[in-house]
This record gives sequence, C-alpha cells and structure tokens, in this order.
Amino acid sequence: MYLIACFLLGIANFAMHKAVVESGHPFVEDTKLYFGKHFGRNGSYFLEFGILLGAMLFAHSGSAMILGFYAVYTAFNAVAAWLLLSRRM
Repeated sequence: MYLIACFLLGIANFAMHKAVVESGHPFVEDTKLYFGKHFGRNGSYFLEFGILLGAMLFAHSGSAMILGFYAVYTAFNAVAAWLLLSRRM
C-alpha cells in the first residue's frame, strides 16, 4: 500500500515539475541555465526520479514514515508550483 501511495505522489510531483519547467517563469529559466551546465537538460528530472526511487525503496521495506515525508515533500512542491505558475513569486 505504501508503495502505491508513493508512486501516485510521484506522478503528481512529475506533473507539477513538468508544468513548472515549461512555464517560462524567469526564475525557472535562470535555474535551468545554471543547472543545465552541470547536470544537462534533464538533470532536474533525474533528481526528481532519484527522490521518488529512494522513497519507493523505503516504502517497499514497509516504512510508513517515508510516506509522510514524501507527502510533505509533495505538498511543498504543490505550493511552490502554485506560486510559480500563478506568478505570485
């Protein structure tokens, strides 16, 4: 059950991530230029995947605490995505 919940939260994180990356917000564009030099064009997606993979590995071992941490991480991502996409930041 924890594994499925982490997977669904991961889908939400990737959807928010893609929306923010494609938003054209000046902060995001500057960040893409900086990190693109070090990690390539898709480096942020690899980082997001690494976080999801780690959460799913812990969830597979039966850790309920990781589901809480990953849910809080997703909530912070949702707030940040809302701030960037609504141009409030």
